[in-house]
Amino acid sequence: MAAPVAAIATQSVSGQARGAEKGSDILAMTAVDLAAAIRRRDVSSREVMKAHLARVDALNPKFNAIVSRVDGDQLLREAAAQDEDAAKGLFRGPLHGFPHAVKDTAPAQGIAHTRGSPIFRNNIATTDSLVVARMRAAGAIFTGKTNVPEFALGSHTFNPIFGVTRNAYDPSKSAGGSSGGGAVALALRLMPLADGSDFGGSLRNPAAWNNVFGFRPSFGRVPSAPSSDVFGQTFATSGPMARTVRDTALLLSVQAGSDPRAPFSLKDDPAVFTKPLDREWKQKRIGWLGDLAGALPMEPGVLDTCEKALDAFRAIGMSVDTARLDEPADAMWRTAVTLRHWSVGADLLPFADKPEQRAMMKPEAIWEVEGYRKLSARDITEAQMGRTRIYEAFRKAFEAFDFLVLPSAQVFPFDAELRWPTQIANRTMDSYHRWMEVTLPVTMAGLPALSVPAGFGGPRNLPIGMQIIGPNHADLAVLQVGHAYERASPWIGQTLPGAIRAATPRPEAHAASSVQRSNR
Repeated sequence: MAAPVAAIATQSVSGQARGAEKGSDILAMTAVDLAAAIRRRDVSSREVMKAHLARVDALNPKFNAIVSRVDGDQLLREAAAQDEDAAKGLFRGPLHGFPHAVKDTAPAQGIAHTRGSPIFRNNIATTDSLVVARMRAAGAIFTGKTNVPEFALGSHTFNPIFGVTRNAYDPSKSAGGSSGGGAVALALRLMPLADGSDFGGSLRNPAAWNNVFGFRPSFGRVPSAPSSDVFGQTFATSGPMARTVRDTALLLSVQAGSDPRAPFSLKDDPAVFTKPLDREWKQKRIGWLGDLAGALPMEPGVLDTCEKALDAFRAIGMSVDTARLDEPADAMWRTAVTLRHWSVGADLLPFADKPEQRAMMKPEAIWEVEGYRKLSARDITEAQMGRTRIYEAFRKAFEAFDFLVLPSAQVFPFDAELRWPTQIANRTMDSYHRWMEVTLPVTMAGLPALSVPAGFGGPRNLPIGMQIIGPNHADLAVLQVGHAYERASPWIGQTLPGAIRAATPRPEAHAASSVQRSNR
């Protein structure tokens, strides 16, 4: 009787293996292809959810990208409800059936909203932010939150509630931040897309360090609501992260669009981001800003890796030449620090004024608050004038170039147990974010910037990226040139984290081992 039992076991496990193989196929799809497959009903929302939850169960305990997880049975019920809608020809939007964890700086109704701070350890959101509401309406099923640094301060994702999020390519290294959980979740295929936000590079650096794409939109492209200051808060913006540029554009089409609560929100139709991104690039010009004429310290290997990646622009017919910004780097830094104190310090002041809450705030948060307390009206006025000079410096550079390119970070991913790098190339960093100085000029200018993977380098062969920067409101053009760069760089999609290869099932081996167990 042993042979028939073995045969039955083989048939049963083969079915399981085919299911596992289908799950792996789902996880390998781009978001654009997955959306099309769901709409064709080639795959069900429930199958999509099961595949992603299995991957989260397998990898998230080691990497800690997704926190405040929603009950799996509840998620499968929500997916089944979306399948019932699909059977009737009713699709909620382009994210129909997509499992999605929201960055923990944005409220999502019914899910913990901690901002990585112990002050909000037990806080449950009672409403959605504007961007979250748009993703929900587009069909996303919220599976939890993605981890962030405390109050999203710093480009290294760790906090006293959930701990450290680890790099997808080397779990001993930092994931970047503040959208570090989202970048790692993307790279490990824990979800098809990721939302994030960006002030000091929070969409750009974690994307660079995890070999994915992160897009900081133009000021006004993705409105923020609710907000306590709709006129003065023009630094941070929400935006998309994804594994391809087309996927990035897909999520931007959901996030973007005007809203009456945001007086500077752009009224362009966001559907433009769903159109093909192909375009001719011959005779267009890239300006390479490098280390801002030697002003920014760079870890050895960062510039070399990025400069090699510039060949992809040449391959699509573009010229690449050295560019300069008229505004000195030190002046841009002083402007950014003052305006960051003004923005971040004002937000954190109510907590710092309460002794019991102040005691729970990390030193970097207190530093921002105390910097804010010292500001005068003259300081802020001069910084705003400095911000105008930064914008003018970029505008002048765009008279000579169609796009500008900068590294997305000044160092490769550092040890996850560090708070932040205190030195780069023998130069001391005087604040928790000085090592990310390379991202702040773009923030101050309010320009669109796409972080694209640039390659792997340094002594441990770790990921780094570059920012493709466009003129004011040229978001679509930046995505188009990023798409062409991606097509000329096939290594990006082919270079997967080792954890994915280890987690991918091998049906033949699985079936054989199961048959052996059934015969014992």
